[in-house]
Amino acid sequence: MIKSFKYLKPYIGWVILIFVLVAIRAFMNLLLPFLLNLLINDMVNPVLSYDAKIASLTLNGILMLVTTLLGIVVILISGFLESRVSSAYARDLRVALYKKVQTFSMNEVDKFTTSSLITRTTNDISSLQMMIAQLLRSVIMAPIMAIGGFIMAFVTSPNLAVFLVISIVIVIIFLFSLLFIAIPRFKLIQKLTDKMNLVTRENLSGLRVVRAFNTQKLQANKSKKVAKESMEKNIFVNRLFNTMWPVMGLMMQLTTVLLYFAAINLGFLDLSSESAIGSISAIIQYGTQTLLNFMMITMILTMIPRASISAKRIMEVIDSDLLIKDLEAPLTLNDLQGEITFDNVSFQYPDSDEPILNHISFTAKKGQMTAFIGSTGSGKSTLINLIPRFYDPTNGQILVDGVDIKSYKQNEYLKYIGYVPQKGNLFKGTITSNIAFGQEEINDSVVKTAAEIAQATNFIEKLDKGFDSEISQGGSNVSGGQRQRLSIARAIAKKPKIYIFDDSFSALDYKTDQKLRKALHDHIDATILVVAQRINTIKNADQIIVLDKGKIAGIGTHQELLKTCDVYIEIAESQLSKEELSR
Repeated sequence: MIKSFKYLKPYIGWVILIFVLVAIRAFMNLLLPFLLNLLINDMVNPVLSYDAKIASLTLNGILMLVTTLLGIVVILISGFLESRVSSAYARDLRVALYKKVQTFSMNEVDKFTTSSLITRTTNDISSLQMMIAQLLRSVIMAPIMAIGGFIMAFVTSPNLAVFLVISIVIVIIFLFSLLFIAIPRFKLIQKLTDKMNLVTRENLSGLRVVRAFNTQKLQANKSKKVAKESMEKNIFVNRLFNTMWPVMGLMMQLTTVLLYFAAINLGFLDLSSESAIGSISAIIQYGTQTLLNFMMITMILTMIPRASISAKRIMEVIDSDLLIKDLEAPLTLNDLQGEITFDNVSFQYPDSDEPILNHISFTAKKGQMTAFIGSTGSGKSTLINLIPRFYDPTNGQILVDGVDIKSYKQNEYLKYIGYVPQKGNLFKGTITSNIAFGQEEINDSVVKTAAEIAQATNFIEKLDKGFDSEISQGGSNVSGGQRQRLSIARAIAKKPKIYIFDDSFSALDYKTDQKLRKALHDHIDATILVVAQRINTIKNADQIIVLDKGKIAGIGTHQELLKTCDVYIEIAESQLSKEELSR
């Protein structure tokens, strides 16, 4: 958790000021019982004249009022600063976490999981924010009040202060017992929160499938099971800590009774003394302050383990080593032609028993379309995911313009790549903002040209607001085909040197598919890589690479592969009629 405190460094001046204000506040709180002690003793002192008592009442009353008002001012100022510092700390942590996640390859995303990253960004940082606010408020206040209260009680009556020691020891033993039982539950609750987010996210993203298969009850039971387990652990912890307040209340009442009993019946205080009544009043207040603040210290100690779990989870992400990172001295990339060469590339997922790609070698040239086809699980998507460095090869090299892509700085290299996934991811905003997503500044003419090439203009113009029409989060208010065309337009508007289409035409009808491919051929002079399931989508490609069980089964044009590649022939025969095969 200490590692996370480095995000407080920019606010160290404010932190010091808060501690000073809190110390002043503690001093004011300790001063009030002392002033009350003086006031009571003067009021019951038979030696003092009436005028002297009035003067004491006025003086001590004014001092108590000023002390109280000053304490209120300090509370307001320190409370405002505590809120500002803890909120800024949480903001900086979230920014750091988000920036780190943006550098993740798919390896790290798979390792932490999306649901866990969401939990760490929300629940865990909120937990840390609350702890920091509490620490700023109490890490100085509670010790000063607890120790100062005991010292003042000891100064007031050393004999009676002994009974405070007994009460303090009992309270500490009780509270640490609660802490020992609760800490393991805190860790489990965090894991259950991750699990709950995972189940919820899965159910919401797959809601259509759940309803279509009428499995709402099954999915509800899955959520209910996780929620119930989390509820039981939270109830247990809450019940545990709810016992703290009545026990503490009982201890304070018993301590008060014990102090009175010791003072009156056991002779621990000289009742004949003129200061006896004031002393009893003061020591009772100091005793209450001491016990309350020892409880506050213990509560802080209960918060720290829970927050430390959150801090550990957050810093685990921020401090994680990246599997894919830039070289210390990357090559400067001023321009790119886009010729891609796979040189004996193999790849194996970290948790997989065997490679998904084996000894892949080919060259995709600029101005040509290279297509990939094969059965499900043959490694098509994995292969093209290596090009933008979502993963790095286990063995071999991927060269662009004859240079290993690891030699380039990732941010500079990715500027030249236009990537279109099978499931088009759109962002909340307008059609224009989504198409111009890869541009530094929105250029309306580029956006419209990209939409025309992607065959999206027809449906965009039919919308009431055209290019200014709103897109919901995830593109839920447009069809699958429209979403794909907008995703393709987004890649085109970026004007990259390398296009990657990961089965990005699957939701398009045959006519639109043909128009789009012709428009790409006529208007795009770049290296085009296409993963496809349908042969009709790629049969006019300059080069078709057939994958089978992670290996290249054939390379060539459509006609060449129909003569030489058995795997391609099998796929073709399953999709095309005899007449289409003979053409």
